[in-house]
Amino acid sequence: MRTDIYIGIDMGSTGLKAVAFEAGSGAARASSGGALPFAHLPCGGCELSAHAIQGALVDALGSVAAQLGPRVHDVRAIGCTGHGAGLYALDADGRLVGGRAVASTDQRASARARDLAARHGAALFEDVGCGPWPGQPTLIAAEVFAAEPASRSAMRRLLFAKDYLGFLLTGEMATDASDASTAGLLSLSTGTWSAAAFDAAGLDVGAIQLPPIVPSGTALGPLLPSQARDCGLPPGVPVAVGAIDLLASLKAVGADERGEAVAVFGTWCVNAVVGPVIEPKPAVGGVVNFGNAERRLYLENSPSSMANIAWLARTLQFPSAAAVVDCAMSVPLGADGLRFLPFINGGAAPPNASAGFVGLKAHHDRSQMARAVVDSVVALHARHLGRLAAHGLGVTGLVAALGGGARDERVVRLLASFLGHPVQRCGDDETGARGAALYAAMSQGAQGGSVIPAQCSEVEPDIARQAHADYFARFNELVDNMAPAFATVAGASA
Repeated sequence: MRTDIYIGIDMGSTGLKAVAFEAGSGAARASSGGALPFAHLPCGGCELSAHAIQGALVDALGSVAAQLGPRVHDVRAIGCTGHGAGLYALDADGRLVGGRAVASTDQRASARARDLAARHGAALFEDVGCGPWPGQPTLIAAEVFAAEPASRSAMRRLLFAKDYLGFLLTGEMATDASDASTAGLLSLSTGTWSAAAFDAAGLDVGAIQLPPIVPSGTALGPLLPSQARDCGLPPGVPVAVGAIDLLASLKAVGADERGEAVAVFGTWCVNAVVGPVIEPKPAVGGVVNFGNAERRLYLENSPSSMANIAWLARTLQFPSAAAVVDCAMSVPLGADGLRFLPFINGGAAPPNASAGFVGLKAHHDRSQMARAVVDSVVALHARHLGRLAAHGLGVTGLVAALGGGARDERVVRLLASFLGHPVQRCGDDETGARGAALYAAMSQGAQGGSVIPAQCSEVEPDIARQAHADYFARFNELVDNMAPAFATVAGASA
């Protein structure tokens, strides 16, 4: 008996993939994707051309369709997820302004974010659940407009990554609450766009056509005939509005229903848990209204997790990020006294954080440098999870490790060792796409995550618990003590 197939598309900060999942078994029947050619600019910018996005989308879907063969006619719907924030500004003709999108790791608005935080940070946190940060669409837009005044008059619409994919596939525009809220543009109390957030960045919200906010799992529209032809998919396949990749990943493993904390080892260091509405708001990195009046998504994030390892791979010419981890695990925990500050794309806690080695000496080689980076990346996740737990969030003892970095069991074991308890490993690196496919299934009337179940396994901590506890305590002490130095470096850079 042939079963339904749902396709999930996940556009992250470094790549785009499409995966076809079989309903019932949850098995991935076809998968395709690759890196996106982001351009890193001297000003700290990180951009991607419209041509590259369209090409990656068609290539991924076309490959999935070819792999499915005759079963392509079992595809019932497509769902999209993607990285949050960044800037996907469209002109009156529906084209990306300047022919490019901007990634959420873009740092050109860092000084603007610091200034805005000093003046309006507390008020914005109360309204939208987060303070100003460089990757927000409004701050990136303000920075781009200051350098390119013509862009201001060209901008007519604002979307997020997943919404832009949906627009390319259907010609229709909509978003969901999770993307708008994570970007700090949604009023937590009303669930509508926050005029205060746009005003604070100096943008006229009345001049921008904002997409309607609809529930995740809402049918956006049918696949355009031209896209169906180019991708080899049946015409008229429904395309659904998904959610930001973090919430899609939680949905994929059921963590949103169980109140389970997650650590997402992706480009960003993302740590989150779904919990009840708490007032006054806990002093966490972000509070997200994802469309549920009784629950919120609570975040503790930094702009770089595996990005630190990718940077080291490029800089020391390792063949891949996986090779960095292999090299790191050839030496013991602690890297012979070498430490690394894992903020290669900046950070907000502590403010103005930047990356660097501490304790570097002549006898240290690339293996110890690799170990220092890997240790610190995992410790930063544990630090953020601890900050959530300090506010009574994610204290059930359940933690799931997701994202590309979680494919390596050694990385997950290191997290379990820092936390002092087992961690669920759901490291097939397709949880975002799986969540997007679940939203596609929901758009066709399916209910519950059991439609496309994910497989997870439990990873125990290392037996050397005291050594890991000691390292973790010293890591937290180092990061806390570096706050004045971060401020000094940021001031010199400004």
